[in-house]
Amino acid sequence: MNRLSSKTAIITGAGRGIGLAGAQAFVREGAKVVIAEINEDLGRQAEAALRAAGGEATFVRTDVSDSASVQALMARTEQLYGGLHILYNNASVFLNRQDGPVTELAEATWARVLAINLHSIFLCCKYGIPLMVKSGGGAVINTGSSASVMGIPGCDAYTATKGATVALTRSMAVEYGKQGIRVNCIYPAGIATEMVKASSLDDPSFDAAYFFRRAPLGRLGEPEEIANLAVFLASDESSYITGAILRADGGTTVTPIS
Repeated sequence: MNRLSSKTAIITGAGRGIGLAGAQAFVREGAKVVIAEINEDLGRQAEAALRAAGGEATFVRTDVSDSASVQALMARTEQLYGGLHILYNNASVFLNRQDGPVTELAEATWARVLAINLHSIFLCCKYGIPLMVKSGGGAVINTGSSASVMGIPGCDAYTATKGATVALTRSMAVEYGKQGIRVNCIYPAGIATEMVKASSLDDPSFDAAYFFRRAPLGRLGEPEEIANLAVFLASDESSYITGAILRADGGTTVTPIS
């Protein structure tokens, strides 16, 4: 407990799924959490639940793909809590039945996926890292995917963003380490969230046995399992870790194809 006491964190897309689990874990460890969520209802519900559990949390409606909205988020965070120590870039979208092979992708779909999954990391880091440096340093946690390292058919826009997230994590770790900023990336595979259900499990063409049951652990992961790893990366326990790409996928990406 209290591994994150005296720290302020922004978690994007924290209204549900992995982001909400991360917010719950962070407040349990003493952090003040800003819920950066575009969905007003989800954001308000998350704020209320975290406060009811005794946590310090504030919802700030944010479109992470929009520069003005992200800049307002950083200004509001500084106004509320005086600084920023943890930036958890969790927000992502998978557009099932819209994403696909590049030759079949609508340009608008490509642009939307890149805006939410990748441009958002650029914006949040561009305007968040200066606040973190001003606050004495801290940790950036990016969210990749098994698609960061595997060729997965039918989702070329999503895969492009997740591969780029890994590369950007490494370059930012080199760029900002001397300023006291650690940058790491978690990449999950199948986690039991609404996004995975909508994007994969509800798709009759999706082979769940291939992606999950044949992996060494043979199951979907839980959001809390990713949250526990995020707490570690956000805390001083990981003070000598930067540029790391940490797999939390039940072994999916090391399972041989047969």
